[in-house]
Amino acid sequence: MKDDIRRMIAAMAIPFFLIFILYLVKILEAGMEWDFTHLGVFPLQRKGLFGIFAHPLVHSSFHHLMANTIPLFFLMWCLFYFYRNIAPFIFLILWIGCGMFTFAIGKAGWHVGSSGVIYGLAFFLFFSGFIRKHIPLIAISLLITFVYGGLVWNMFPFFAKETTSWEGHLSGAITGALSAFIFRKYGPQRPVVYDKEEEDPEKEDGAEKEDKIDKEDGAENEDGRSGR
Repeated sequence: MKDDIRRMIAAMAIPFFLIFILYLVKILEAGMEWDFTHLGVFPLQRKGLFGIFAHPLVHSSFHHLMANTIPLFFLMWCLFYFYRNIAPFIFLILWIGCGMFTFAIGKAGWHVGSSGVIYGLAFFLFFSGFIRKHIPLIAISLLITFVYGGLVWNMFPFFAKETTSWEGHLSGAITGALSAFIFRKYGPQRPVVYDKEEEDPEKEDGAEKEDKIDKEDGAENEDGRSGR
């Protein structure tokens, strides 16, 4: 029980640290009256290449940042708790992969915010649980569906607002789904269940040999007694 509590607390460390950095960046931007928008992704333009790595750190407003805070924290916690052995690697792939896809398919303009990473986390956790067929991970998949199922609509231009980067959301979803499939054999796996009723064939063969030897010994003893 204590180990589980320690794991739960430890899984909060990186999400807390990232959220702290996001708010620090936004407070610095607002306090100094700077504009960090140019650190976002600008698709198919050289000036937007750095944004592949930096765009999740920048948000258009405090409202935008606050809207992303809880889902980002919760989904990161799920990743680092249930997939702790591969979580840092998966998170890095989602971070960069989302930016790369957005750079390739996004409309002209600056794309900023951690929404793409949130979509990546949600889709990784959703697909990974069903692919691995492990009950605790499937439970997380169902929880993600129940809590964040509505996110899917903001992946398409027909439903998203004009100011929303639906390309960033779609990029995160694609990266998350691909990561769940590609890394399905890494990290937690469904435990192998053995049927106790099934006997080991080698043991059965050994038991048959012992029975045969015992019968032969018994026959020899009977022959010895009858010859006296």
